[in-house]
Amino acid sequence: MPIQSISWTNQPAASLQQDAELQREWNRLNAVRSDLPFLASPAMIAALKFFGDGSERLLVGKSAGAIVAMLLLVPAGKLRWRTFQPSQIPLGAWVAERELPLLDLTRSLIRGPLGLCLALSITQVDPLFAERGADEADCKYADYIETAWIDIQGTFEDYWNARGKNLRQNMRKQRAKLLSEGVTTTMRVIRERDAMAQAVAQYGQLESSGWKAEGGTAIHPDNAQGGFYRDLLEQAAIADEAVVYEYLFDDRVVAMNLCLERNGVLVVLKTTYDESIKAFSPAFLLRQDELEELHRTAPVTRRLEYYGRLMEWHTRWTENRRTLYHLTLYRWPLVKKLANRQRPPEAAHAAQSPQSADT
Repeated sequence: MPIQSISWTNQPAASLQQDAELQREWNRLNAVRSDLPFLASPAMIAALKFFGDGSERLLVGKSAGAIVAMLLLVPAGKLRWRTFQPSQIPLGAWVAERELPLLDLTRSLIRGPLGLCLALSITQVDPLFAERGADEADCKYADYIETAWIDIQGTFEDYWNARGKNLRQNMRKQRAKLLSEGVTTTMRVIRERDAMAQAVAQYGQLESSGWKAEGGTAIHPDNAQGGFYRDLLEQAAIADEAVVYEYLFDDRVVAMNLCLERNGVLVVLKTTYDESIKAFSPAFLLRQDELEELHRTAPVTRRLEYYGRLMEWHTRWTENRRTLYHLTLYRWPLVKKLANRQRPPEAAHAAQSPQSADT
């Protein structure tokens, strides 16, 4: 469709929370492009509820009477806007028909109902769903983070034999030591809606005992993070898309993954473990059992996505990586030149976009 034919309306983000038809349209557009559960309307509503400040706007683009694009935007300084981007949501909050190029969509929007907008940033974009282009006179692409994924294919034995020797030996020694000490290890998978509040509380207990508690970033049932993940997982569980993995030493929970799953893609949102256990790597033990289970049930799950910053430990489990990016469009090329003179582009993008929560 011609981008020029899109007409935009600007309304409070609360419209998405209150209007079931807008929620259906958001979900339809999400389904045709990325189909990610953390970009579905319940996730957006939960993020607005716990991390919004009331300044968020919902931009709705229509063509020939049909909604073709929707974005949640927030002010990012004087005459600047960006996508709503709490750190708990791995990608920027927007959905659109698959054939609409992101740059063209942004160009249409910057001259739409935002008033005098000098710069518009679409943050944390996955190139799987919006191809990265080249810089032009009025736009700038910038790296955000590298992220990893694992394709679930073939047998677990083939996958495991392809891992590094050190990882395989380390896991074997840890399991032998646990066996010699009489410790029973169990992986528990939780999917029931009624169990999600307790699962988030259990996760918070583990995380609050570690380094994140010192920085005030740990999940707790009574803080915004705890409320968000509880709402997110409870809503996802209604559609059988919430998955919590717990790893136990006897009856003691020592590691957890909070995940969402849709159409064969499992997204690991958060990982934590008991940091008081020095002789073992409970998060690695959980990851090994989790991957063995995913291979055994394939093709139910085809891919595991981390959507967090690539860390050294990711490279022990997979060679796959790709780079998420930011796109900033300037109203005129002169504005881009002036912005580049004022501060380095990397600093500008860092200021625009919070970091995703570490997994």
